Amino acid sequence: MILLWPGFGVEAQEWKEYKCQHFIIYHQEAPLDFVKNVEQMAEQYYSEITDNLGFTRYKGWSWDNRAKIYIYDNAEDYIGDSRQAGWSHGAASPRDKEIRTFPSAHGFFDSTLPHELGHIIFREFVGFKAEIPVWFEEGIAMYQEKAKRWGAHDAVRKALASGNFKSLDELSLTRLSSDTDIEVINLFYSESASVINFLIREYGQQRFVQFCRKIKDGNPFEWTLDSVYVRFKNVEDLNDEWVKYLKK
Repeated sequence: MILLWPGFGVEAQEWKEYKCQHFIIYHQEAPLDFVKNVEQMAEQYYSEITDNLGFTRYKGWSWDNRAKIYIYDNAEDYIGDSRQAGWSHGAASPRDKEIRTFPSAHGFFDSTLPHELGHIIFREFVGFKAEIPVWFEEGIAMYQEKAKRWGAHDAVRKALASGNFKSLDELSLTRLSSDTDIEVINLFYSESASVINFLIREYGQQRFVQFCRKIKDGNPFEWTLDSVYVRFKNVEDLNDEWVKYLKK
């Protein structure tokens, strides 16, 4: 099926539509076997990510509620039409339940796809009004990338040793853009993944879900941190315990 979708660009583009159980995949010249692989992996992550985080899905993605994946032919089309930074490989719009990416995106199936789905599933759980630090939300998305999840601690330890480490308060003030140095970008994502991994592995999935549920109910981030993780009165305490853990 051919659709016209103007997106963020000036000119409408032609899209072929491929429907599956929980997703509608839009593509242009990507071969059908690639699209079917996207379907297979997206369906797998649909269940896997909720299990990783311990979330309960209260509403399924079916019929008109299916998520949409737009696969551009190349990075240039993706960046130009979705208005992303040149280093971006994928983008998610959780409110619209849409993902935009391209086949040659770095680690398409192992990184880009689970990362962007992680954004959507997390926001589906906590809602769109919740005020959350960017590092926390990006950390949850990074946690879905298995290689990044397990490699993040080592990357942050190297940053601690070299003096390049940024505290969580500093991460909260960091704004990534097309002009940001790639080393700063990589460290931001590594630290975000590392601290989420620390919270889930050291304090348990059940407590993490409790924390996210309180955020969903409208409680402030730091107040919730203090009420669920009693050792952390604020983000600074979380930062200190995380660094101690990494230095062991």
